[in-house]
Amino acid sequence: MAQPWREETVHVADTPLVLIRGGTGKPLLMFHDELGYPGWMRWNEELAKEREFLIPLQPGFGKTPRLEWVRSYRDLGGFYAQVLRELGLVPIDVIGFSAGGFIAAEMVAADPDIFSKMILVAPMGLKPTEGEITDIFPLTIRAYLRATVADPTTPEFGKIYGGEMTPEQFEAFEDARAETARLGWEPYMHNPSLPYLLRGVKHVPTLLIWGTADAIVPRGCITAYQQALTGAKVAEIPGVGHRPEIENSQEFVRLVREFLAA
Repeated sequence: MAQPWREETVHVADTPLVLIRGGTGKPLLMFHDELGYPGWMRWNEELAKEREFLIPLQPGFGKTPRLEWVRSYRDLGGFYAQVLRELGLVPIDVIGFSAGGFIAAEMVAADPDIFSKMILVAPMGLKPTEGEITDIFPLTIRAYLRATVADPTTPEFGKIYGGEMTPEQFEAFEDARAETARLGWEPYMHNPSLPYLLRGVKHVPTLLIWGTADAIVPRGCITAYQQALTGAKVAEIPGVGHRPEIENSQEFVRLVREFLAA
């Protein structure tokens, strides 16, 4: 059976950006989380039946070189906006996970016409109205990965993150963590001006997905996004943690497919 995705390097915005492409149909941009691209998963396979995934591998996370001029998530969003314009992909539907949601939020705040529809999954980026975003840096990589799910025995979690970690995997995680710290250390994984800028976004349909057992991003982040983005819809998936696409991929795909088709 042929591999359902391919890796390619595109030279855009003066950078050799590594992209994962897979599927057929209308393009769907995906921003991975703060630890990097986890690989092609069951939910990708399902949605790839009707959408073409475009998944940039973030600069500084191993394959795409780090950009020294990018010093914040707002800068990173500006870089990706330039990439989309050069590739002729504006407007595009987007799905962002955790810190990837932060990137998408910065982009739409700067240019509301850049996205057709936006899905933010347990997004960082705004200061929670209650609770705190978990500080990932004092934790070991293994401890943080376990904390992202309510049930570490979930088969797909074990398939992706179980077993012995190779030196290459460990190095990739540490590269990602170092770059995340460089961009989001202070203030920690949020931008105080972002909620005010998001209030100017009026016409981009937005879905916020959150697992009710999320130990990384509190419900207060979702509330903050609701307050900033008038009309944003919220879908809570009971009993799952920060990675609903892993712990309940069937419900996750249903929600995403239904929202994108509307």
